[in-house]
Amino acid sequence: MDMEERLAPVRTRAMAILALALVFSATWLGWWTLAPLAIAAIGFKIVDASLHRFSRPEYALAGVWMLTQLMITASIALTGGAHSPAMAWLAIPVVTLSARYDLRGVIAGVVFTAALMVFVTVGLDFGTVATEPQFLIAPLAMLLGVAVLSTALMNSDLDHRQDSVLDTLTGMLNRRSLSSRVMELAEQVKVTAEPVGIIVADIDHFKHVNDAHGHQVGDAVLVDVAYSLRKDLRAFDLAYRLGGEEFLVLLPGASAKDCAAVAERLRHTIENYPCGGLSVTMSFGTASSGGESFDWDDLLASADAALYQAKRNGRNQVICASSQPQLVTADDERVAAVA
Repeated sequence: MDMEERLAPVRTRAMAILALALVFSATWLGWWTLAPLAIAAIGFKIVDASLHRFSRPEYALAGVWMLTQLMITASIALTGGAHSPAMAWLAIPVVTLSARYDLRGVIAGVVFTAALMVFVTVGLDFGTVATEPQFLIAPLAMLLGVAVLSTALMNSDLDHRQDSVLDTLTGMLNRRSLSSRVMELAEQVKVTAEPVGIIVADIDHFKHVNDAHGHQVGDAVLVDVAYSLRKDLRAFDLAYRLGGEEFLVLLPGASAKDCAAVAERLRHTIENYPCGGLSVTMSFGTASSGGESFDWDDLLASADAALYQAKRNGRNQVICASSQPQLVTADDERVAAVA
C-alpha cells in the first residue's frame, strides 16, 4: 500500500508521456490509439480510489495491472503486430512489479507479459516471426532485462530501508522507525478514537554490567533482553530500542490498566530469564492516551516521568502515569502510579 501511494503519481506521469507520444503519432497511427491507454488509466483511478476497501488490495492492483498489459497488447495488434513501434511499451509496467510483489509475483507478471508478446507476434503474424525472429527475440530480451534489473534495484533498496529502521545489534526497530509509526497512529486515532499505550523501560544498573563484565557481555545482555521483550508481546505490539539500554513498546488500543499488565509481565520475564548469562532486572514506566486525544510528546513525557519514578523507588518495578493505581494483582506492590 505504501509503495502504491509512491507509484501512483509516477504512473500518472508515465501515462502522460505515452499519451503525448500517441498524440504526436496520431497522423500515422490514428487518434483511436489513445482509447486503450485511457481505459487503463481509468482502471487505475477506480482501483486507487477504493483500494482501502479491499481486504486483499494486491489482487485488485494485479487485476488492473493485467488490464494495462492487455490494452497495450491491443494497441500493438492494431498498429502492426510484430512491427508495431509500441511493442516496447509492454516492458514499462513490468518495472513496477518488484515494487509491489515478491519474486513469485514478478515471475508471474513476466510470464504473463511474455505470453502476450508471443500472442501478438507469433499468434497474429507467424510468417513474419518465422522469417525474422528478431521481432520476438528482442522484445523478450528487453522484457527479461528490465525485470532482472528492476528486481535487483528494488531488493537493494529494501535492504537499505531495513538497515535504516532496524537496530543492528538486537534486530529491534529503532528510533527512526518509531517516528513514522507515531504519525500513522496519530491518523489512526482520529478515526478509531482508541487509546494508545506506551511502555518505556531501562535495564537496571546496565553501566555496572559493562564495567564489570565488558561490552561483549553487555551486548549479549541487550540481545537477550530484546528477544525476551519481543517474545512476550503480541504480533501488532511494536518494540523499539531507542539506544543504549533504553527500550520502548507501543500498544495500540491499550488502556492504562492494559499497559500496566503488559509491563508487569515483561518485568517478570526479564527478572526470571538470564540475559547474556547474567541475572538482570528492568524498570518500567507506562502511560496511555485514553482514546480522547493523542499527543505523542505528552504521552512520552508521562511515561518517562513514570520510569524515573520507578528508578527512584528502587528499580525492578512498574510505575503507571495515572491518577489511579493500576495494580496487576492484589498482592503485587511493584506496580504503582504517578499521581
